[in-house]
This record gives sequence, C-alpha cells and structure tokens, in this order.
Amino acid sequence: MEPGLERTEDFTVEGPLTTNVGGTIEATVLSTPGMIGMMERNASILAFENLPEGKATVGFEVCIKHVGAAMGGSTCVSHARLREVADGRKLRFDVEVTCDGRTIGVGTHERRVVDAAGFGG
Repeated sequence: MEPGLERTEDFTVEGPLTTNVGGTIEATVLSTPGMIGMMERNASILAFENLPEGKATVGFEVCIKHVGAAMGGSTCVSHARLREVADGRKLRFDVEVTCDGRTIGVGTHERRVVDAAGFGG
C-alpha cells in the first residue's frame, strides 16, 4: 500500500448521523460523531480495498475539526487520502467532509493493520 491512494464517498445527512443538539436548536444537522464516523468508514474501506487477504485495520486516533454545518437531508462527500505508511502497519490519512463545496470537517485519522482472524466471532 502506497501513500497517495484516495477514496471519496457520498452520504446523506439523516438518521443516526444527525442531531438537534438535545433540542437546543430548531434544525437537524450533521453531528460531530456522525461526521467522524463517516470519515473513519471511508478510510477503513480505502485501506481494506488495498490490503492483502487476511488483513484488516482498526482505528486508533482521530484529530478532527468540525468547522461548518450540514443540514439534515443534505448530501455530503467524505474524502480520505493515505498520507503515510509507518512501520508497514500504521496508516495515516488526511480526511475531509464537504457539503456543496464547503468544508464541514477536516483532520487526520490513523489506522493499524491487523490480522483479520484475530477479530473473529
């Protein structure tokens, strides 16, 4: 797996991805945990699509800023780019979520390559 790999995925701001901040705002918007979840999901799929058989990844660090709002029902885009591979097993990603060309969230996410068999049911 080489730095520079990228993946983009569209998603709709709905269901468990939303919040009204405990009723303190009148609108339903993309929640911070929902946004981070979509960033992690996209990076994990990018890694999985490029790993050898029998390998998987687990997330171990997120450093994210939530800088804009996305309203319920909006379509957002999650983008992940593999920035670095360290020690052959630590994957460092640049991640971003945008909506209508505006940055909603941006940051970094790290995942570790593991043997998939070690996480069986």
